[in-house]
Amino acid sequence: MRKSLLLLATCVLATLLVGGLPRLVDASDIKPDEDAIIFPTQAHLDGKQKNWIVPIHGWIFERDRDSIWRSALAKVFIESLGLENDATRSELFRERVMMFLVDNERNKRLTLQFAHKYVTAGKTGPNGHFYASLRLPVITGEVSTQDNWQDISLVLPAADHRSISGKIQMLAQHGLSVISDIDDTIKQSNVLDKKQLIENTFSKPFIAVPGMAALYRQWQEQGAMFHYVSASPWQLYPALSNFFRQAGLPAGSFHLRLFRIKDETALSLFASPLETKLATISEIINTYPQRQFILVGDSGEKDPEVYAGIYRQFPQQIAHIYIRNITHEGAGAERYQQTFKGIAQTNWTLFTNPENLPHRISIYAHN
Repeated sequence: MRKSLLLLATCVLATLLVGGLPRLVDASDIKPDEDAIIFPTQAHLDGKQKNWIVPIHGWIFERDRDSIWRSALAKVFIESLGLENDATRSELFRERVMMFLVDNERNKRLTLQFAHKYVTAGKTGPNGHFYASLRLPVITGEVSTQDNWQDISLVLPAADHRSISGKIQMLAQHGLSVISDIDDTIKQSNVLDKKQLIENTFSKPFIAVPGMAALYRQWQEQGAMFHYVSASPWQLYPALSNFFRQAGLPAGSFHLRLFRIKDETALSLFASPLETKLATISEIINTYPQRQFILVGDSGEKDPEVYAGIYRQFPQQIAHIYIRNITHEGAGAERYQQTFKGIAQTNWTLFTNPENLPHRISIYAHN
């Protein structure tokens, strides 16, 4: 009997270990009418390859549908989009717009569990986003093979029986990664026509660019990993996540844009992504200095300029640049000659049909 009690006490104490320090694990500060999303990220090994550095990013909010203030804000936001009345009456439109009108929960502390370890994120900001980083020794064996996806979940109050979880990929130091844009690269958005862009973003089902999902799956089967970098706001992540599943696109980390309707106008949703993308992609490549990268984007906005800048910054790590040509300019056009000046044309390709892109990525294995 005494042995059983001792064993039980030992098990209880083990479950309360946080980062090796014995203390009680606090449940997340989340109410039953609040919701949270844990976004997909990718962990990396530290310089000595002894620890995984696990980045955590999420969002907590409440869908406050009934307040007078929320209704007034919705009216202003919808009017600023300039859509016809018919386009704003569908359930699809209401679902997407509602994510921009949620009540972001600030000053919340959330506790998360990953591989039998616990971490408490810093307090959420005015936009409801939370961040944390967990250091996990490789020798513990608590995560399986590199490049696999692992579950992470919120530690909820005892009376809350929901399951709120996400995924984190343990990404190896070496290998080939694809950094991909979303709009007009893998999802038809028509960024060149602002009216159609707004309609495609808010009131129409997302449609995949023909052939791109199949190409990405082929690359994935050969070992490619994926990072999706877009100027789309995080409020579109639920819709994008569903679209990715339906289109059969490979899983990957998401890197979207922070946007808060109280701080910006609706039209600023479609501002130039140049500086944001440059910083985000640079951070990804700096995190994995021994990986090779294929950059895939489109000619609609600034992807050629962004990718050329990234190539000049990391020439040894960029295996190739692919630009989906939606502006119908040839490679000899002044824009491309200026943008890629000093970069050999063998390092970048314009394409209209993904069938014409290499289906075997072994050509980049030793570049």
